[in-house]
Amino acid sequence: MTDPAISPLRRRMIEDMAIRKLAPKTQHDYVQRVKDFAAFLGRSPDTAKRRTCAAFGCIWRRAAQARQRSTPPSRRCGSFLM
Repeated sequence: MTDPAISPLRRRMIEDMAIRKLAPKTQHDYVQRVKDFAAFLGRSPDTAKRRTCAAFGCIWRRAAQARQRSTPPSRRCGSFLM
């Protein structure tokens, strides 16, 4: 964790997730969502206001719903059907 390319905010987030013993995939997914949020903002996520967070949440949920609608039901059930 001494990589200078990692911002202090990201380092703290990763350390907090490790302390909470989140699975590696969960940690990866959380970091990706924060990265998406930073791209949406065009700046560091720690400068975001509550209203901006809510707007991003709405956009992200709509995109997730659209992806789910485009996925056939047989693929949504995953291993449940096997």
